[in-house]
This record gives sequence, C-alpha cells and structure tokens, in this order.
Amino acid sequence: MSPYTLSMLMSSLAVGTTTTLLSYHWFLAWMGLEINTLAIIPLMTKMHHPRATESATKYFLTQATASALVLFSTIMNAWATGEWTITDMNHYTSTTILTVALAIKLGIAPFHLWLPDVLQGLNMMTCLILSTWQKLAPMALLILTSHQLNTNLLTVMALMSMVVGGWGGLNQTQTRKIMAYSSIAHLGWMTMIVSFAPNLALLNLLIYVILTSSMFVTLMTMSATNMNKLSASWLKTPTLAALTMVVLMALGGLPPTSGFLPKWLILQEMTKQHLNTLSITMAMSALLSLFFYLRLSYAISMTSPPHISNSNLSWRKKTNLQIIPMMIVLSTMMMPMTPTLLVVN
Repeated sequence: MSPYTLSMLMSSLAVGTTTTLLSYHWFLAWMGLEINTLAIIPLMTKMHHPRATESATKYFLTQATASALVLFSTIMNAWATGEWTITDMNHYTSTTILTVALAIKLGIAPFHLWLPDVLQGLNMMTCLILSTWQKLAPMALLILTSHQLNTNLLTVMALMSMVVGGWGGLNQTQTRKIMAYSSIAHLGWMTMIVSFAPNLALLNLLIYVILTSSMFVTLMTMSATNMNKLSASWLKTPTLAALTMVVLMALGGLPPTSGFLPKWLILQEMTKQHLNTLSITMAMSALLSLFFYLRLSYAISMTSPPHISNSNLSWRKKTNLQIIPMMIVLSTMMMPMTPTLLVVN
C-alpha cells in the first residue's frame, strides 16, 4: 500500500474517533463512527486474499447494521423528546435499541460472532487497530450514555460476554482468535461496571488497550499466528518469550500485574452495590480466560520443536523492539497506582 494512502487512512481513523469523542450531537457522533468504519475497510483488504475480503465484508455488514440502529434510535428519541444531545436519551425504546447497537459495534455477546472470524482473516497490525483503536469511539458513547441505558440488558450481555469470552477461547489454536475471545471477555467487564462506575470502565479500557497492544506487538515480532509457531519462539527470542508469559498473566488478571488492578476495583465496586452473587460469577468466569492464557504460556515455555529452528534470527529482521519494552513495563508495573486511584474514587 502506498505510504500516502496509508497515511490518509490512518488520519481518517484518527479524525473519525476524535469526531465521536468531541461531539455532543448524535448526528456528529454517527458521522465519526461511519468515518471510522470506512477508513479501516481498505486496511483490511490490503492483503489481496479471499480471506481478507471475507473479513472486510463481514465487518462492513455488521458495522453498517449497528450504525443504522444507532441512527434509528437517535431519530426515534428526537421524534419523542425533541432532543439530539447525546446525554439526553430519555426514550425507553430508543435507549434499548442504542444499547443493542453499541453492543454490536463493540462485539459484546450475544452479538460477538463476527469478531473472531474477522480477526482471523487479517494481519496482526490490522487486528491490533481493530481490537484497540476501533473500540474507543463506541466505548465513549457507552460511557456517556451509561446513566440512561437499559441496565438490566447491559448486565445480562456483560455476563454473557465474560462466559462466552472465556469458554470460546478454550479450544482455539490460532492466536488471533484467542485474542478476539480475550477482547470479548474484557469488554464484558467494562460493560458490567459502566452503569455503576463509568470511571472504572474508563480505567479498564485504558489497561485493556495497553495489554492488548503489548500482546499483539509481541506476536508480530515473533511472527506467531498459531500455537505451533508460538512454541518455537523460545528458540528465537528467549527473553521476549519469557516476558510474553508475564503479559499473558496480566491479561488473565493475576497480581501483581496491571491486569489485576481493574478486576480488583470492579469486584470491589460490585460488592459495594450488594451484587455478591454477580461478583462471584464474574470472578469464576475470569478463571476460564485464565485457562487459555495458561495454555499459551505452556506452549511458549514448556514445549519446543524437536529440531533447531533454521529460520532467520529475529534480531536480524526489522522488528517493533522500540515499542515492546514500554508496553511490557506498562502491562506489568501499574499496580502501585492502586492506592492513588482508590483515594480519587
């Protein structure tokens, strides 16, 4: 792809997200979501492979449906209340349709089936953009309207996302599909807490972006698209393979890594709301996700091919080693921030 085309598409992604983040009118927010969708489609099809075309088609149809529902719900709200402001969604049917539309855009269960298939057909860099940057605009709308959305529907979808995200990744061998189910599970945690403490949902989103970016950049550096290639990474980059296990444990939410911070605060807030049964179910669902993170760690550390790898050594290739140290440090060393965050809350 031409550098000029690539720069234009990346700028369009930034403009689309920024437009949605800065808008107060629903039509402007919808325009930002559409710019985002249309800018990433050429990035998805740049591999000129039927699988990439299939992923782009599935993504376009899903996002077009969600955008139509967003526009329909806001028009219905404007018809009933005369308000186009994002924070004035007071019509019950409109808020329910909007909740479903944002769930489709984010890939929250039961509207999650498009996400693993789409990610599997893309290269790692596009998967990274789709799993992190493309979540910002819909999640911002979800946080802005969290006090008006259907809380019961959000809670049911969040619980389904946690269980499906953990259950669906158990028997996967493709790293992109595993990261897709990881995304579904993490979005379940954000959706669960967004109605009670939007600031915690924002914190969870920030740490999710850091952890997912760290994992995808590591997988790109090791060229690991499945577990077999991941098992050979110890022979090529032993230090990076060891650090990858720490990032996987952070994704699973084990202390003292950064991934434990949002889960701890979210469970604490849920118990303050006297939702003890729901909190126990959330904690148990996290064990499902932890299992397939442990499978990846086992593939990296405990298995290796029966022969010495004859591939080019990774330090002789152009890699993303400049970004990896910063991302791994952020993924593993943010737990000391917890007392400060508790004081702020």
